Amino acid sequence: MRFTEFDFHPNLLEGIEASNYETATPVQEQVIPPILAGRDVIASAQTGTGKTAAFLLPVMNRLLQNHVDGQVGALIIVPTRELAIQISQHVEGLSYFTHLSSIAIYGGNDAQNFVAEKKALQMGADIIVCTPGRMIAHLNMGYVNMKGLQFLVLDEADRMLDMGFQDDINKIIKSLPQKRQNLLFSATMPEKIRQLAKRILHQPAEINIAISKPPEKIIQRAFVVYEPQKLPLIKKILKETVYKNALVFCSRKQTVKQLTRELKQGGFNIEEIHSDLEQSKRESVLGAFASGRIPLLVATDILSRGIDIDTIDLVINYDVPGDGEDYVHRIGRTARAEADGVAYTLVGEKEQNKFAAIEKLLEKEVEKAPVPVELGESPSYHPRVYSGNSRPKRKFYKSGPKRR
Repeated sequence: MRFTEFDFHPNLLEGIEASNYETATPVQEQVIPPILAGRDVIASAQTGTGKTAAFLLPVMNRLLQNHVDGQVGALIIVPTRELAIQISQHVEGLSYFTHLSSIAIYGGNDAQNFVAEKKALQMGADIIVCTPGRMIAHLNMGYVNMKGLQFLVLDEADRMLDMGFQDDINKIIKSLPQKRQNLLFSATMPEKIRQLAKRILHQPAEINIAISKPPEKIIQRAFVVYEPQKLPLIKKILKETVYKNALVFCSRKQTVKQLTRELKQGGFNIEEIHSDLEQSKRESVLGAFASGRIPLLVATDILSRGIDIDTIDLVINYDVPGDGEDYVHRIGRTARAEADGVAYTLVGEKEQNKFAAIEKLLEKEVEKAPVPVELGESPSYHPRVYSGNSRPKRKFYKSGPKRR
């Protein structure tokens, strides 16, 4: 289905064309019509499906039809500042030929940005994209005006609840007018999301594009190694693989710092992203990475959902992530749009059980690639993941002195 078939506002269609959008993805085909019809929506879609445009386009179209000066038209709540910036950039591109105004509100900015945020919340902006904590900071100061709000969008709702934002979200929702259109997007649908949806949505259209699994076009391989083999292996992979942009994920920021230092010493053009960096530095690094000036980036899971760069064609998990959903979102940073991508995971000897649990979620075994001979002998893959009654029985011994 082409975007010209949705009967969007002519000025919005200009922005769509300028953004090189032509054919709607499945999630866009299913989500856009009920939003245009004024219905609440709860949608589950795997990463990289075009979800952001799926809610932005109909929301912007309806704001163009029902524009009210001096009011906040749509509030989009997201878990991280990176995602807030990303969505805000989408808004700017799509709304270029319209009169719609927008602002991203997130922590880590200077006083000048805070003043601009305050003005938007007092005087009105058509679209506000925010993180929960920053919005609470403004709400607590008593000047936020949401009386004319038409749309509430919760994006990456499961992630926000996992990060402990449930109380903040509840407080924000209480400050909003009851009559509004609600849109909830989540990669997974655990019971706590269902409860949230039941509380805030009214007879929603339910859309489930696919269970949260990586797109089939992503080539997945795993290297089963001893921990000391990880550094020489990743150096070899990066030297011998042709890529435009490569993203390396580590589970701890200390590992990110150490690995970045080692790779810089190895001659790689590389930068790092983690929570210790100032926001201005993060934005600078992301800009350089997106433009290709820095082809290699090492990051914590702070970027597993908050980066959308079509040229990322290689993802390496230096550490096995803590759960399957994190794995899906990490490797989902590659093979965006119509591109192809490769995802490698370095599975340490003590990480085999975690990786086997991920394979169980994926409902398939990830190909185990041979470790280069020059790195020495590597461990065999023998995880112990049990289910049902397959768990072996343990032997218990009475304490105390043994009797002869």
